[in-house]
Amino acid sequence: MLASIVLGFEAVMFFFAALVVFGLKALPPAPALIGGAAVCVALLLNAVLVRYRWGYWLGWVMQGVIAATTVLVPLMGVVAVIFIGIWVYVMVVGARIDRQKAARVDVEHPPESVEEG
Repeated sequence: MLASIVLGFEAVMFFFAALVVFGLKALPPAPALIGGAAVCVALLLNAVLVRYRWGYWLGWVMQGVIAATTVLVPLMGVVAVIFIGIWVYVMVVGARIDRQKAARVDVEHPPESVEEG
């Protein structure tokens, strides 16, 4: 759930980043806007796909894509560091929450024992 929220915020941020790339003329208009839109759509799709284990790996790839935009606009490095930091935090906290949920489920619903004999 947390990963989906972060990816959604990144999609919104990247929309504005694409406008900055367009406005600064770091790329021609078509690649700036079409590429930015493609990354926004990929981030939103990834927000849905984090329900699968491989969706988290795709999220890491998307963090790399955002970091790569530093080549076009160096200040995007600051944004990339902030969002990668949030992503790492969410991965750590999310794993802890999942472990706590699993432990709670095991306590509330212990496996039924089969009596022999």
